[in-house]
Amino acid sequence: MPANDTQISSSKATFWLVLSTFFWGGSFIFNKIGFRDIPPVTFLFFRFALAALVMGGVCLPRLKKLNLVTLKTGLLVGFALAATNVSFVLGVSGTSASRAGFLNNLFVLIIPLFCFMLWREKMDRWTVAGLFMAMAGMWQLAYGGVEGFNRGDVLSTLCALFIAFHIISVSKLLTDEDIYLVTLVQFATVAAVGGVLYAILPAEPFSITAASGGSLVYCAIFPTVVAFTLMNTYQRFTTPTKAGLIYTLDPVWSMVGGMLILGERLSPGELFGCALIFGAVVLPLSVKRLRERHVRLAYAE
Repeated sequence: MPANDTQISSSKATFWLVLSTFFWGGSFIFNKIGFRDIPPVTFLFFRFALAALVMGGVCLPRLKKLNLVTLKTGLLVGFALAATNVSFVLGVSGTSASRAGFLNNLFVLIIPLFCFMLWREKMDRWTVAGLFMAMAGMWQLAYGGVEGFNRGDVLSTLCALFIAFHIISVSKLLTDEDIYLVTLVQFATVAAVGGVLYAILPAEPFSITAASGGSLVYCAIFPTVVAFTLMNTYQRFTTPTKAGLIYTLDPVWSMVGGMLILGERLSPGELFGCALIFGAVVLPLSVKRLRERHVRLAYAE
């Protein structure tokens, strides 16, 4: 492939992945708005039921290719995605969008930790340093805010664990399956889990207003159907390290949106805690990115 084409592909990938982080950051804001009228688990059920319907329409010409292997893979990664989203909505409902965004982003550090624990994959010193910085940031969040490290913060941190587990399960389980069909099965699985939880948990009243209905549509379409499709389509055109750096924009968007739309305000201590967590994620990725660039330049010479 010519160099210009490669550069164009990389630029397009960067643009679309940045747009994905914008949509994901917005999901924190619109979930918070939706929760004013719809309980978190109910919102989750409606969101993924709608996303599965939309994805089903997209996959209509492909449905004849759906086989047992694809169904099994989609179910397995779908349960990981369900755990991610259940902890996500419960976490966001119990803390600020800004704090939840930075805590969720800890998945970037948790992935190499999981890989070390499960497969003894080596962690470099920068990743270890990032883990210590992240712990310092969480401590600062606990003691720098009015409420300390509350239930929502704990669930948002747990969500980061499930995000990491979902990403690892996708990388380990997906082989030659149709990505669109696997995604459809994932969305349907999350909707089914949400439906079961909705049925067994005590009934809570809800109303679908213009604000909550609009939030549902946004969350079902943009950070779910669109963002998943963009990520699956364009992430292959960049390096994992560069993609990881791009994804660190997610909590930045959630904090900006929380301040501008929801009127959230963080104390200086909370801002410092978020900055530590952000730095903990960016530091090891930046070092890896510089190493990749150095190796590529050396190879070109």
